[in-house]
Amino acid sequence: MEKIELKPNIFWVGGIDWDIRNFHGYSTNRGTTYNAYLIIDEKITLIDTVKPKFKGEMLSRIKEIINPKKIEYIVSNHVEMDHSGSLTEMTELCPNATIITSTRGEKGLKKHYKKNLNLKVVESGDTLNIGKRNLTFVHIPMVHWPDSMVTYIKEDKLLLSNDSFGQHIASSERFDNEVEWGILKEEAAKYYANIVMPYGSQVEKALSTIENLDIKMIAPSHGIIWKNNINNIIKEYKKWSKHESENRALIIYDTMWGSTEKIAYSLREGINETGLNVSLRNLKTSHFSDIMSEIMTSKLILFGSPTLNNGLLPTMGGFLSYMKGLRPRNKIGFVFGSYGWGGQAVGEIEKIINDLSWEIPVKSVNINYIPDENDLKEIKNIGNTLGNYLKK
Repeated sequence: MEKIELKPNIFWVGGIDWDIRNFHGYSTNRGTTYNAYLIIDEKITLIDTVKPKFKGEMLSRIKEIINPKKIEYIVSNHVEMDHSGSLTEMTELCPNATIITSTRGEKGLKKHYKKNLNLKVVESGDTLNIGKRNLTFVHIPMVHWPDSMVTYIKEDKLLLSNDSFGQHIASSERFDNEVEWGILKEEAAKYYANIVMPYGSQVEKALSTIENLDIKMIAPSHGIIWKNNINNIIKEYKKWSKHESENRALIIYDTMWGSTEKIAYSLREGINETGLNVSLRNLKTSHFSDIMSEIMTSKLILFGSPTLNNGLLPTMGGFLSYMKGLRPRNKIGFVFGSYGWGGQAVGEIEKIINDLSWEIPVKSVNINYIPDENDLKEIKNIGNTLGNYLKK
């Protein structure tokens, strides 16, 4: 395994998952990495581990550099299995190692592994001297778990940022100057929208703390390491954490016999005429996690479903449940649908939008059976109204 050095005597020793395509409900079309970092100093330190399947890959990289028995500290920034999955095996290989974790991390690790681990709890702001370097630990609770913590190395101006600033990308390249910014931004946005978005206020607090640090490199737990685009990715995180979005529209729908789809296309035509960009996403062909990226960046969101069995189509019901858990804010909503004899789907969607405290400036559309030319003309006009409302 080729050694990859971030800074003098600081190495990436993680694993690359080329094959994963689903990360607890999130589509990972580009795969992912599980990043672990090895610091060679007077007291050799490992920052996080990897998913159990990739333990051998991590160990091969470590053994290229040192005998694993020499590791004296293992920092566990986060309890989730993609970070701590090889922790107990590493403690067997490193019998003298102390595991550094947060208060919540201690509780989580004990419950996960039910073993007597050699744990040392650090408070936010605590510093650990490992020789020439000092590791400072900063708790960032709920970004995105209660136990989350980052590690900062002042001497190297390096932030080991845990899940913050991560992306799901499997790549032989390790640094952001080796991968196109457009791809990095797309994957970082998708990661934020599907994992971090509910915790915007906590992200803002974390960013205010991070801004006080002198940072020349950010090494997250997934994906590419930031060094050239640090200002760009922090700028995007500030925007996302405040739930800021662009003046664009997104139509999300499913259809049974085509009537709801006709409404969706007429709405799109009406919005387009106002000069706004609008995207159309059919739930049969678009993955939930891809749609969430667009919800995060769009101001006007339109939902359409026919009524089935006095409720929603299963695709729309599943998507709304997924979206509600991620709690996107500061949106304008609109609901449309079609029905044969019930018509309850529109009301079900409205309830969820109201629960999210979105603005609903225009009355919903619910068409019985098939919309005719007059219906579609009126619906197009409603698209016009929504587009002009957004442009105010």
